[in-house]
Amino acid sequence: MSAAPPRGKLYLVPTPLDFGCEVDAGLGAALPEQTIVIAASLTHWVTENAKSTRAFLKRVGTQQPLAAALQEQRITELPREVHKKGDHDAGGGFDAKPLLAAALQGQDIGLVSEAGMPAIADPGSSVVRAAHALGIEVVPLVGPISLMLALAASGLNGQNFAFVGYLPADASGRAQRIRELEALAQKTGQTQLFIETPYRNAALLQGLLQTLKGTSRLAVCCGITLPQQRVQSGLVADWKQRAATLPLELPAVFLIGK
Repeated sequence: MSAAPPRGKLYLVPTPLDFGCEVDAGLGAALPEQTIVIAASLTHWVTENAKSTRAFLKRVGTQQPLAAALQEQRITELPREVHKKGDHDAGGGFDAKPLLAAALQGQDIGLVSEAGMPAIADPGSSVVRAAHALGIEVVPLVGPISLMLALAASGLNGQNFAFVGYLPADASGRAQRIRELEALAQKTGQTQLFIETPYRNAALLQGLLQTLKGTSRLAVCCGITLPQQRVQSGLVADWKQRAATLPLELPAVFLIGK
């Protein structure tokens, strides 16, 4: 009986943070050479969105020859339900093991999201969890992670922090959630990070300035790694005394602290 082929690896491949923006920050400016080389060597992918993955691979191909042409790449999308409800709940019913069949046959697989690091504020944790269950080595590659970059740039507590996802879209629910997060930050010192769909960034900032106490600290980091990048951080009282000139049409990370 022939021995089973050695298992492939699951590479967590970060992508530039300019997805959906009318700007190309340059692949080489966002990703180190080794990450680009490994991405170019892969031919099997599990992805949030196949179209954006092909666009990413096209950019990779300008820096490093692809191991297979775009039309020959094996790209499998995560189910839409995983995008909407998240895949972090082990009891959620989604089994990602079938997506890793190629790795059991010796093929390396790349896990990729539309922007940033997969499985961090993006789908993919179920695939990583399945890889561990199957004995497949998981290899995270170096690249931009908006939450960590924003936290480092904010001046808020980087020793104790939590990412809480999206706040409610309706004004009353949003205000209540802001007060809850502010109370938690003031009581524990834990920085609270959250994000919003760019077209609602302005409404969220307005809601924060209307709801937060003047003694709380607020940071907003827009367009991280992009040429238009802007970070503003300070006491809410100071925010209210000056006009914010932030490019809120870009992806942004919001942070509350003390």
